[in-house]
Amino acid sequence: MTTDPPPLQVLVVEDDLGDVALVEGAFAEHSVASDLHHVADGAEALAFLRREAPYGDAPRPDLILLDLNMPRVDGRQTLANIKSDDDLKSIPTIVFTTSAAENDVSSSYDAQANAYVTKPINLDDYERVVSEIRNFFGHTVALPRRVA
Repeated sequence: MTTDPPPLQVLVVEDDLGDVALVEGAFAEHSVASDLHHVADGAEALAFLRREAPYGDAPRPDLILLDLNMPRVDGRQTLANIKSDDDLKSIPTIVFTTSAAENDVSSSYDAQANAYVTKPINLDDYERVVSEIRNFFGHTVALPRRVA
């Protein structure tokens, strides 16, 4: 008897609710069982990841989709915090943003982003790209085991 793997826990760090809805839709339309969690900026993301109030019961994400341009604590600062934290740095973090600027790409990789994906403008392309991310992390890669 085989058991289904636990749902993929995904933290979406995004201030644009339209983009959040598109990501949710792309994750919902597939065989990859997933639980999406959304926060609107980097300060909330770090509180979620560190299980600080009001996120005391937050699950440890298997994957983080991180926008760069957000209020309060932006994605650049958030990425630096995640990758410098021994408890968080193993979580695959995908920069998923509208910027295609070479400086943003190179600085994200310098900060140890696991991938950099520019959000397509076309709706069909957007859904395809999110589906590829979902499939890759849901079916192809081996993810670090969740601890508590």
